[in-house]
Amino acid sequence: MNILPEIQGIKQRFGIVGNAHLLNHAIQVAMQVAPTDMTVLITGESGSGKESFSKIIHNLSHRKHGQFIAINCGAIPEGTIDSELFGHEKGSFTGASDARKGYFEVTNGGTIFLDEIGEMPLGTQARLLRVLENGEFIRVGSSKVQKTDVRVVAATNVNLLKAVEKKKFREDLYYRLNTVPIYVPPLREREEDADLLFRKFASDFSEKYRVKPIKLTPNAKLILLQYAFPGNIRQLKNLVEQISVLEMEREINEETLLKYLPKDKVASTALTYSGKGETDFSERDILYQVLFDLKKDMNELKKLVFEMFKNGKINEQVINDHKDLFQNISNTDFSTTGFSNVSTTKLLEQGNEPLVKNNTIELDKTEDIHHEPDEESLSIEDKEKELILKALKKNNKKRKYAAQDLGISERTLYRKIKQYDIEED
Repeated sequence: MNILPEIQGIKQRFGIVGNAHLLNHAIQVAMQVAPTDMTVLITGESGSGKESFSKIIHNLSHRKHGQFIAINCGAIPEGTIDSELFGHEKGSFTGASDARKGYFEVTNGGTIFLDEIGEMPLGTQARLLRVLENGEFIRVGSSKVQKTDVRVVAATNVNLLKAVEKKKFREDLYYRLNTVPIYVPPLREREEDADLLFRKFASDFSEKYRVKPIKLTPNAKLILLQYAFPGNIRQLKNLVEQISVLEMEREINEETLLKYLPKDKVASTALTYSGKGETDFSERDILYQVLFDLKKDMNELKKLVFEMFKNGKINEQVINDHKDLFQNISNTDFSTTGFSNVSTTKLLEQGNEPLVKNNTIELDKTEDIHHEPDEESLSIEDKEKELILKALKKNNKKRKYAAQDLGISERTLYRKIKQYDIEED
């Protein structure tokens, strides 16, 4: 059976955006298990969209005309969660002035989505296990056993096996819930889905606030795709809304985007995450940061030089006043990216004649610099292509090992090869 058109239809129906393999696999599993009554455990980080999968399962099942209730187990106080789920009798506790039906009684014939199941108290876990195994429950303050026919879909953002080891979660309940596991990938594991979601949210907020939609420059897009997004889709959506409302310029460059990313988390753009949860530094990402910093310093240096052009010379006092700028460029180390070290003097050279003589920059030689191309291209695309070519050459054009050296997936490398029209023959 050709499942791809069906997956695309599910995405459109439930508003899911993305083409990542892990996302498509999760949707396919949800579609296959939906017609059954099997219990499903959805795992994934907070904000990754787990509730959407519970709705897919319910709406594709024979229970779709029954009730669907989503419950956040972590948001209900421990003293009242039994009453909320299973109901209570009049006078069973202080404040119980009337009998009340619980969610498992009200949702008979439907589906209950128990989000953050790892936060459920141990006593309530025992009651839930009885419902899953026998379809039976007892109201708080009653001794009468009642029957219910409810499908349970649970979700968690914690490692339940570790919770079992720490005696915070029942082992028998874990295996009963985990009949069919579905893993919802975080945004950082979804390749270029962050860009698709950014454009989708930009369009949504454009309509909502009646403004022109924002768009990213190529460099800003690179930063977006490399950022880890610990808050996942929820964080990205809030980011796009902030920029849509606060920025007057609708084309967002890398400097503007970085203003809206948490400063203590921006360093995570230099990390790539594998499916096993390990982290590795990517030389390509380090190169991006070095190039951005160098480009900024060079622009400031050129501005300083040409501002002083009419004066004929920049004396030692001017150099001392801007020594931090010269020092940044002089100390730039490209050893991790394959470039040789660059000194201030070399950056200021024109041909074989240095512009710096006896601590004085002779500005009568600077006019030609303004019209000549940079000695090193600062294009991110050029450097990325250069690194890919070096990696392929080093590994005898074997994509698998070249991708490992670059710190990217083989699929991403294949896409980049096509993008830059790199010949492998």
